[in-house]
Amino acid sequence: MRISLLYHNFRCGLSLHGGGPGLQEPLPLGELDISSDEFILDEVDVHIQAHLEDELVKEALKTGVDLRHYSKQVELELQQIEQKSIRDYIQETCDAVLERMEQMLGAFQSDLSSISSEIRTLQEQSGAMNIRLRNRQAVRGKLGELVDGLIVPSALIMAILEAPVTEPRFLEQLQELDAKAAAVQEQEARGTAVCADVRGILDGLRVKAVTKIQEFILQKIYSFRKPMSNYQIPQTALLKYRFFYQFLLGNERAVAKEIRDEYVETLSKIYLSYYRSYLGRLMKVQHSKEGFFSKPSLRSRNTIFTLGTRRSVISPTEMEPPILVPHTAQRGEQRYPFEALFCSQHYTLLDNSCREYRFICEFFVVSGSAAHDLFHAVMGRTLGMTLKHLESYLTDCYDAIAVLLCIHIVLWFRNIAVKRDVPALDSFDPADPALSSLPPGTLSAPAPSSPCPGGAYQHHHLMVELKKHKPNF
Repeated sequence: MRISLLYHNFRCGLSLHGGGPGLQEPLPLGELDISSDEFILDEVDVHIQAHLEDELVKEALKTGVDLRHYSKQVELELQQIEQKSIRDYIQETCDAVLERMEQMLGAFQSDLSSISSEIRTLQEQSGAMNIRLRNRQAVRGKLGELVDGLIVPSALIMAILEAPVTEPRFLEQLQELDAKAAAVQEQEARGTAVCADVRGILDGLRVKAVTKIQEFILQKIYSFRKPMSNYQIPQTALLKYRFFYQFLLGNERAVAKEIRDEYVETLSKIYLSYYRSYLGRLMKVQHSKEGFFSKPSLRSRNTIFTLGTRRSVISPTEMEPPILVPHTAQRGEQRYPFEALFCSQHYTLLDNSCREYRFICEFFVVSGSAAHDLFHAVMGRTLGMTLKHLESYLTDCYDAIAVLLCIHIVLWFRNIAVKRDVPALDSFDPADPALSSLPPGTLSAPAPSSPCPGGAYQHHHLMVELKKHKPNF
């Protein structure tokens, strides 16, 4: 290092005196210019002397080393040392950086481990929260249903207390009241204590609704009794309110029974009165009785067994005929044979019976034997009166053709009742008194090998016997 400095100073001295190669012009050394008068040569000598006393310089001068070559060698060594120093510094720096990175990665790994454990903890907490959430939602749903079933809204109270029973909102709220009463009853069976808070309100509304429904239905039934009124109109209107009777059955059976008994009593009297009057008027437009065992006039003797136009009553177009109106026939002085009156009377009875049976099943919510019993409670007196009238007529009737035609009409009407699905008329058979009124021996044919239901074989045999004697039949 000292030699390089000495050499550098020496070269600078040469360049200042113009002895350096390649230096044609003096360098602008400023204060370092030794050619100026201000430069002190003594100091230069001191420095040179100090460098010459250095051991390395002395050794180099003794050995005759070329200072330029030696300077380059020194510079090369310096560069190598510098590069080695740089490499050592880099190595030391990289080791420190790697060590710090290792520490950082270790810290990251530790943090990741803690994060993983935290994630597992959060997952467990999330699962527990989901379970609690589902449980709360289930409880909320059940509790919401319970509360909705027990709460009595103001709209329900106002409709039951103030709305007329004919308004749609009364029917809607009545159904809601019935559902709430059933829900409260079910919860009371489970021991729910809160039901006691609403039981009083529901009971009050139920009593009010029962009272209004009872008054409404009884007024409708009483309107049937008005003279010259068509009871079928209010009866049909009652079908729109069939839920009223269902509500009474579920909440006040005594009132429901009272309404049913009142309906049976009223309608049975109406049907009996109507058909008794109708039968009396029909018989006034009948032809006079003439038959085989009566003494006919000479003019009509040849027509006793002549069927003529009487067969039209059993033609397919006449089996569901228009109803005969007696007073209209009386004004026109029209007369009809007994089988035509019988057909009109029994078709009217059949049509009203089918209609009444359907109404009973729909409005009173009955079927099977209960519907059969209720139907006969309403129509039994009328059906019995019809049979008695037929028996009374046949006691002194000698018109066999009319009897057989009536039997054929009964068979046809029974088929109509079966098609209309009205089994309540199965026990009503006007053909029985007609058969008993025929002369002995008429049914002398051998019995069939297998029984025929409803006397169908006997009726068919009657028609066969009639055709044997009367081919025109």
